[in-house]
Amino acid sequence: MPKGTLFIVSGPSGSGKDTVLGRLLALHPEVRLSISSITRPMREGEREGEKYHFISREEFEALLAADALLEHNVYLGNYYGTPRRPVEEALAAGRDIILEIDVNGADKVRDLMPEAVSVFIMPPSLAALEQRLSGRGTEDAATVRGRLKEAVGEIARAASYDYIVVNDDLDEAVACMAAVIVGERAKIHKQKYLIDEVLQDVESRNW
Repeated sequence: MPKGTLFIVSGPSGSGKDTVLGRLLALHPEVRLSISSITRPMREGEREGEKYHFISREEFEALLAADALLEHNVYLGNYYGTPRRPVEEALAAGRDIILEIDVNGADKVRDLMPEAVSVFIMPPSLAALEQRLSGRGTEDAATVRGRLKEAVGEIARAASYDYIVVNDDLDEAVACMAAVIVGERAKIHKQKYLIDEVLQDVESRNW
């Protein structure tokens, strides 16, 4: 049985990556989403273990000391990181797993696991991204401008990814993500064991 594939997914705030991944995982429940460990308090509507494991700062620093994280970051004084063991166990069991992280975390993981397949979720245009961010109605104009500047910096690094998925039409974006997963599963290094099994069967028959 071949190992599973690690899919790294990044995209700027407002690109809709959470929505795309939610739809994708509903269509492909065999694919797992990596659960990050974070030290910030749980927000309203969040549930432990759904997207994050909420742990103490001391617990997170113990993971750091044990080299138990694939990548980590500090944002607004809180730690965010990807536990190494669940990812490695899923891959060894032949399961595909998605790691949703920012461009900096993606670079770190690709250094450690160059076989990972990376996908960048793009908005159709900067104007569309600005409209989405403004349409949330949860942030003031200055914050939206800041997010747009950050998004431009992330998009400038999108060329280092293996695939670009443009989230203009949600159904099409989900179909593109699904095509990436199915296409990667069909690659020869994933399927060569089937050829070997047939050839071994031929040899056992003494043809």
